[in-house]
Amino acid sequence: MPFDHNDHYHRLLLRQIPPGCRTALDVGCGTGRFARLLAGRGIGVDGIDASAEMIGAARAASAGLPPRYRPDFRHMDATRAELPPGRYDFVSCLAALHHMPFGTVAALRDALAPGGVLAVLGCYREASPADRAWSLAAVPVNAAARIAVAAREAARPRGGRDPGPPSAGAPVRRPEATLEEIRREAAALLPGATLHRLLFWRYLLVFRKPGADG
Repeated sequence: MPFDHNDHYHRLLLRQIPPGCRTALDVGCGTGRFARLLAGRGIGVDGIDASAEMIGAARAASAGLPPRYRPDFRHMDATRAELPPGRYDFVSCLAALHHMPFGTVAALRDALAPGGVLAVLGCYREASPADRAWSLAAVPVNAAARIAVAAREAARPRGGRDPGPPSAGAPVRRPEATLEEIRREAAALLPGATLHRLLFWRYLLVFRKPGADG
């Protein structure tokens, strides 16, 4: 399996889950890897994606799981969907927001229950000297990680190797918004959110919805 930048940050995203989380929504779920991690924790998970092919792959990869640990995957465009307000304790969006208008986060925010958390692992367009410096720093680390993953897979017995997700062509789109533009829009739509630059050409945006007591 190749080194996957999004999978690398799964543990970071899992740490954003609020205590007592019972329901989650994974937006742009792709083949459902992260949604299955959430469901494996006993969380009721809805996974949505605008690609019917990706939803088919997610369902196929999850077919052998016990029903209680199987996410509910739906072919749905988050930019048009009417998400139930206040429904989810946790909403995740991995490398998918740059395929949508950034304003989509308002609907994701409204779908959060009081005290719920929205976690976005996003991609941004490099524009500043700092962006380019981080990109340059990531190149050797990325190469080393790829070599390590390839070596680990080669060392496994053939029958024990992870075949990865079912073959499905995920849509690819270059991000248009810079990190500063994302920061400004997030400040307007997700007041109090935090945004951190990550090494592998990603950022983490986390918003916690105020609780019922304010």
